[in-house]
Amino acid sequence: MFSPFKFKLPRMFIGHFGVGFGAKAAEPKISLGTYFLAAQFLDLLWPVLILFGVEKVEIKPGITKVTPLDFTYYPISHSLLMVLVWAIAFGFVSWSFRKNKKAAIILGACVLSHWILDLIVHRPDLPLYPGSSEKFGLGLWNSLSATLIIECVFFFGGLMLYWRVTKAINKIGFYGFWLLAALLLVIYIATTFGPPPTSISAIGWTSYYLRTGLIEIVCRGFWKFKNLILALRTSLKPKKRSPPQFLHFHRCHFRVWHSHPRKKQIVCG
Repeated sequence: MFSPFKFKLPRMFIGHFGVGFGAKAAEPKISLGTYFLAAQFLDLLWPVLILFGVEKVEIKPGITKVTPLDFTYYPISHSLLMVLVWAIAFGFVSWSFRKNKKAAIILGACVLSHWILDLIVHRPDLPLYPGSSEKFGLGLWNSLSATLIIECVFFFGGLMLYWRVTKAINKIGFYGFWLLAALLLVIYIATTFGPPPTSISAIGWTSYYLRTGLIEIVCRGFWKFKNLILALRTSLKPKKRSPPQFLHFHRCHFRVWHSHPRKKQIVCG
C-alpha cells in the first residue's frame, strides 16, 4: 500500500491545479473538477503509459534540485504535437456533451497549459513530436527556491481568481474550499521534501491514484453532494431587464418581463 507522503510526485504539481482554479473564472459554468481533470490530464495519462511500459523514466537522485526523475522517453503524453492532439480531443469531447464552444476552448487550453508549465521547470527532455531528437526545457527544477516561487505564484494566483467569481452557499462550502487548498499545499510540501521514490511502479501508481483521488474529491463535492466540500455558487452579474411588454385584456393588462417569463403583474384600472 502506497502513501503519497512516501514518494515524490514526478513534476510540477500544485501549479497545474492553480491553472484549474484560474480557468473557473473564465467560464464559471464548468465544474472545478473538470478543469482539474483538463489541467492534470497529461499527468494522468503518463503514469498509465509508464506502468504498461510504453513510456520510460529513470530514478537518478541529484539530477535536479527538485525531482530525482529523468524522463527519458514520453513522446505520447508529453511531446508538443501529441499534447496539441490531446488538447483538441479533450475540447471536442467537452463540446460534444455540452455544446459550449467557449468551455471547450478553455478546457483544451488547460490541457495545453500543462506542457507550457512543464517547459518552464523541466530539464531539456520535452520533445516536439514523437521521434524528435530535439528536446526542450528551461530547467527551473535546478533551483528549489525558484521552483517554489513559481509554483506558489500560479497556485495562489489561480486561487485568487477562483475566489473572486464564486461564493460559498454555506459554511461547509466555505471551509471546504480552504480545506482543499490546504490539502494541496500539504501534499505538495510533503512530496517535494520527502524521500525519493523507490521504484518505477511506485511512481506510476502513486502519481495516478493521488491525482485521481484529489479530482474525485472535487467532483463528488460538485456533482453528488452539492452542499458539501466545494458546493460553490457562481456570482454572475444580473442580466439587464428588457422593457416590460403590456398585454391588454379589457380593463386589465399584464406586465410581462422577457427575462422572467413566469413573473407577471396584473394591473387593473
